[in-house]
Amino acid sequence: MILQEVLVDTAPFITEDSVVFGLLMIALGFVFYTSSQTTGFWGKFYKYVPALLMCYLIPSILSSTGIIGTEWKELEDGVLVEKSSSLYQMASRYLLPAALVLMTLSIDLKAVFNLGPKALIMFLTGSVGIIIGGPIALMIFISISPESFDATGADAIWRGLSTIAGSWIGGGANQAAMLEVYGYNQELFGGVLLVDIIVANLWMAMILLGIGSSARFDKWTGADVSSIEKLKQKVNAYSQSVKREASFTDMMVILGIGFGAVAIARFTGDYLGDMMDSNPAVADNIYLSFLTSKFFWLISIATVIGIILSYTPLKKYEGAGASRIGSIFIYILVATIGVHMDLSTILENPLLILVGIVWMAIHAGLLILMAKLIKAPYFFLAVGSQANVGGAASAPVVAAEFHPSLTTVGVLLAVFGYVVGTVGAIACTILMQIVATA
Repeated sequence: MILQEVLVDTAPFITEDSVVFGLLMIALGFVFYTSSQTTGFWGKFYKYVPALLMCYLIPSILSSTGIIGTEWKELEDGVLVEKSSSLYQMASRYLLPAALVLMTLSIDLKAVFNLGPKALIMFLTGSVGIIIGGPIALMIFISISPESFDATGADAIWRGLSTIAGSWIGGGANQAAMLEVYGYNQELFGGVLLVDIIVANLWMAMILLGIGSSARFDKWTGADVSSIEKLKQKVNAYSQSVKREASFTDMMVILGIGFGAVAIARFTGDYLGDMMDSNPAVADNIYLSFLTSKFFWLISIATVIGIILSYTPLKKYEGAGASRIGSIFIYILVATIGVHMDLSTILENPLLILVGIVWMAIHAGLLILMAKLIKAPYFFLAVGSQANVGGAASAPVVAAEFHPSLTTVGVLLAVFGYVVGTVGAIACTILMQIVATA
């Protein structure tokens, strides 16, 4: 009986990546076809629900209903084998950096910096929200159910929550650093990781939903969006001035630019990541451990390549649709991110999920308050938050939804998150430890 309980096949209905990819592309095609309808039901529907949100939600529904999945256990000849989909890995490691290059080709870096300090202020506010939100949420639930948080030693919940702080301020490398530094029981880490994924994805869905009401939010805060509009208009004007009907050669050159840059970024990033990892002065320094992340180097180098190419004649390929191809890659990434949002897992550890939700609510509330105080537009709130919580995989997605020319803002803030992630997570963890042991 015990053996039967252990050998549980949890495979979704469809496990073949090529079939899953086809379903995701059908979903994307459906969303863009229906969102192009200006009248009838769909015209009214997309007036309030952004198309990007639907590109995210439909895959999550497919995942939640067991049709597709990300990780599962499958019985093979009486042996339970762990398996997973590689679609997100493909999209984040190949399509995302290529998209960043293609969407940065037409960027005016000086105009990006002319957006002013509000983007950075909102990002740092989001970081502070994570730092104080963790201990406040933990204090609330300890007072409600102290017996649920009385674990000590390596099982202490504050140690586990430290990894969420690392992830939500920085990224995966910062999360790994927190796991190592505070020595949380790795057998329990899966439950904490689930909280990270579920709450972060729920928040991203709310951010995307809010894009549809961004104009009303900006009116409420009294935000001056003139600098953002000027950047959009400048890039649009340039795109129109070089716009032409793309030939087959143009398409091949654009793909060559994008994936050629990915090859350079991947090769260089792998080398730098390995070099940093083999250097004890870096690898053993928790504040510099993000430098061992190959993904950090991949995204950073791809962005730098895109910025450099924006000062070359290759910039003219924006007129042949470089940013549009980049946008396609971004939407595929969004769909693969959506697959990770399995709503059925929310009930697996409800109390810990609630801690995460309250934690994120404090982060959101502080951002909204700061946006009102400094009259920041919704764009800065959304990108500043996702640069913290979602990192380099999500911040460019949200920024690009406002305009491809703004993608670089999301990337720059996300990269900055890697830098401050470990310091912020340690500050958060110290406060959570004080709360848990008081």
